[in-house]
Amino acid sequence: MSLLDSFSFPDGYQPKTTGHKEAKEFPYGFPTIGIAKLWFRYMQHLDCAVYGAENIPADGPAMIAVNHTGYWDFTYGGIPAHVRGGRVVRFMAKKEIFDVKGVGALMSSYHHIPVDRADGQASVDQAIKQLKAGDLVGIFPEATISRSFEIKEFRQGAARIAHQAGVPLIPLTIWGSQRVWTKGRKPIWRPKETQLVITVGKPVEVTEDAQATTERLHQTMVEQMDLTRQRWEERFGPMPKGEFWVPAALGGTAPTLEEATVQDRADAAARKEKRAQEKAEAELRAAAEAREREQATGINKILVPLRQRINRLRKK
Repeated sequence: MSLLDSFSFPDGYQPKTTGHKEAKEFPYGFPTIGIAKLWFRYMQHLDCAVYGAENIPADGPAMIAVNHTGYWDFTYGGIPAHVRGGRVVRFMAKKEIFDVKGVGALMSSYHHIPVDRADGQASVDQAIKQLKAGDLVGIFPEATISRSFEIKEFRQGAARIAHQAGVPLIPLTIWGSQRVWTKGRKPIWRPKETQLVITVGKPVEVTEDAQATTERLHQTMVEQMDLTRQRWEERFGPMPKGEFWVPAALGGTAPTLEEATVQDRADAAARKEKRAQEKAEAELRAAAEAREREQATGINKILVPLRQRINRLRKK
């Protein structure tokens, strides 16, 4: 029994999970990918149909744009690359994930790319650098999970990075991951079955006009998502009405794209306010600590800075 039994492919496609140097890269290509496949098979009971894997380069760079409906998308989005000789995808992910103790070190060891939402230029530069070095870089152009499970508005980062790096921009759509773990719902750690369909499309034309490229990418992924859902229903049956994971337009209880957009904007405003508050509090603490150090005398000139450092480490 092979761990590839979790995946199926169109007739004639022969998956290859070894051969590329990335397949042996420690710790991402090995052993993490093998552990992930065990997780997919025995914990998630994954049944995943993959279409268009041949559109992922067997070698060399590409920017892979992935729709975002669930927290496991960064793992599922790497499956087509894995069957192209054991390649791996370096995903661009929000910086807050890298700030989590332990998780951040692991993400960095895989050469994923942290994105600071307040100032994303450093992540753009890093993505371009890694693409020019031959990596596959994954990006979620919607930036955050789509509560409506429809393709929402795109940011222009994918188009800009692909153009500046001179690499193909490949659309990848996933349908079904939101059933396992999505925004506002508890994760299902051992589902009876995880039913996924992944479609990889041909590269989208990239020009120096980032807006036009982004519009082409968005339209392509909307149409590709329709195809991916159709394939899902052909494989697993009709999507049931009234389910949380089914879009409103298809009879589900997910919010409409418009309703989800309102909530996203409210969340973004709340995050901005929280960042401003945290920055103000940090500045006040720094000023108070500076005054305390200035007023310290004798042995306290050594003890006060030491205590302040320990307190900062504890808060981390």
